[in-house]
Amino acid sequence: MPITELHKRKRTKNFTVAGILVAIMALLFAVTMVKLSGGAP
Repeated sequence: MPITELHKRKRTKNFTVAGILVAIMALLFAVTMVKLSGGAP
């Protein structure tokens, strides 16, 4: 099946959504590590 412009747009959107999810997980992980280490009240 040929790769059309629609496929390219969907792939770009998927990578964007995946990047946002990874960023949120990294942020939650960092906050958890800070709280466990006693750095925040």
